Amino acid sequence: MPLFRVSGLSKQFGKLAALADVRFEVREGEILGLIGPNGAGKSTLFECLAGVMPYDSGSIVDANDKPIDPGKALFYVPDAIAPWPGQSVSWMLEFVVGFYVGRAGLRSEIVAQMDLGAILNQPIGTLSKGQRKRALIAAGLLTPQPALLIDEPFDGLDLRQMRDIAAALRSHASRGRTLFLSIHQIGDAARFCDRFVLLNAGRIRGDGTIPQLAKLAGSPAEQNLEEVFLALT
Repeated sequence: MPLFRVSGLSKQFGKLAALADVRFEVREGEILGLIGPNGAGKSTLFECLAGVMPYDSGSIVDANDKPIDPGKALFYVPDAIAPWPGQSVSWMLEFVVGFYVGRAGLRSEIVAQMDLGAILNQPIGTLSKGQRKRALIAAGLLTPQPALLIDEPFDGLDLRQMRDIAAALRSHASRGRTLFLSIHQIGDAARFCDRFVLLNAGRIRGDGTIPQLAKLAGSPAEQNLEEVFLALT
């Protein structure tokens, strides 16, 4: 079932078309990968979906074609932020649960999945890049919205951490949480996501599974995602 549909979404910065007639759908309980090079418009798209940035035209509607309320439909975890730098990781998680009426029953599970036990009392501003990324993903997983948007979920993580967090995210998706992930490394996305939205220069170049995208590109069905992306862009 579609969770929400994006139709004709456009965003202009002066003469630059950051997004142009963007169209795709996000489905319930899937892991959807937003793939594109730096400057493709991935972060702009996420900010428009989350209501952080107004878009110029287009619509974002639910399965009944009614406009979504971004605050109720999705939660966005940006990349490279350090919110409440003087507060502890534990404080942040408790705040998210309280403020958003979040998933309090999952707190212990998520703390273990993100390996946060040793840094719960550490100020957020003192965390390493990888530690901060794991803490922010944990905060996102505690929110109640059906869709979770994460910008670069694996940035700053080593191979073992990336695999552990990928498995954790998959476990939440298997219980119905929709995950929409912006991933710069195409190989990482190919190993983890169910479907893909390919974005380049602010335009959608294709969306679907790897075999569907390969067919769109006129490539062999077993072609890898990197080759398909290059063919379509």
